[in-house]
Amino acid sequence: MVKTHLLYLHGFRSSPQSVKAQTMARCIQAQHPQVTWWCPPLPASPRQAIDMLLHGVACWPRDQMAVMGSSLGGFYAAWLSAHLSCPAVLINPAVRPSRDLARHIGEHPVWHDPAQRIFFEPGYVQELLELESQPLPTSPDTLALIAQGDEVLDWHEMFARHQAGQVRLIEGSDHALSDFEMYLPQILEFLKLA
Repeated sequence: MVKTHLLYLHGFRSSPQSVKAQTMARCIQAQHPQVTWWCPPLPASPRQAIDMLLHGVACWPRDQMAVMGSSLGGFYAAWLSAHLSCPAVLINPAVRPSRDLARHIGEHPVWHDPAQRIFFEPGYVQELLELESQPLPTSPDTLALIAQGDEVLDWHEMFARHQAGQVRLIEGSDHALSDFEMYLPQILEFLKLA
């Protein structure tokens, strides 16, 4: 089934202005202009983020939608994929964000606009833990792009979590997947966009 709707989820301290989000937006506009594209700025609260996303895609056709996410957005994308039975592209996806982000409580600048700040509250760690501990209702159809050179997340952990789906294990690279454009053909083939 071709996909007519695509949701893109940025990572922690990132935004819709990230290089990957902007690259993907231009690609969709140029090659798949009929596809509905949504890349919202995500609230710091994981519960608010998931509620907003579920509300935002509530009227999307389940069999014609897909989701993409990077880092924390990859964790959300995997969660949504399992709960909505839609395919997902996961880019260096967080596996245990409650553990990884527990040391980031406090105020932080946004990567792409240091004038903007996010505040990560202690309660958000518990919200992540609740999402992590929910049983997944389906085995999601995923393509995980995992960089062995990721300096933030452990690629072994990402691989162990997502090996049931398709995995592209990338030698080198980094957490941001700076060579993202190299993988666009494989991503687009997996997504089967209209």
